[in-house]
Amino acid sequence: MTGMALFQRRTPGKPGEWYYCLKHGTVEEGPQCRALDRFGPYASREEAAHAMETARERNQEWREEDARWRGEDGDEDGPGARP
Repeated sequence: MTGMALFQRRTPGKPGEWYYCLKHGTVEEGPQCRALDRFGPYASREEAAHAMETARERNQEWREEDARWRGEDGDEDGPGARP
């Protein structure tokens, strides 16, 4: 097996794409940490810096507006289900 690497190098991040690293609690330009540990991409450093706030706001809106969170969709196994 020649010419085939066991491990592929990560694609370097693109300048101008911003991410929020959940593991380190930092903003990074281009993806530096693994995908499971980050939110993004964002268009600016400022947007990435507010990633956790944005996520909280979106989750709250989802809880308020999505009937499944309130258990009103008839799906007893959905996210709004209560034991």
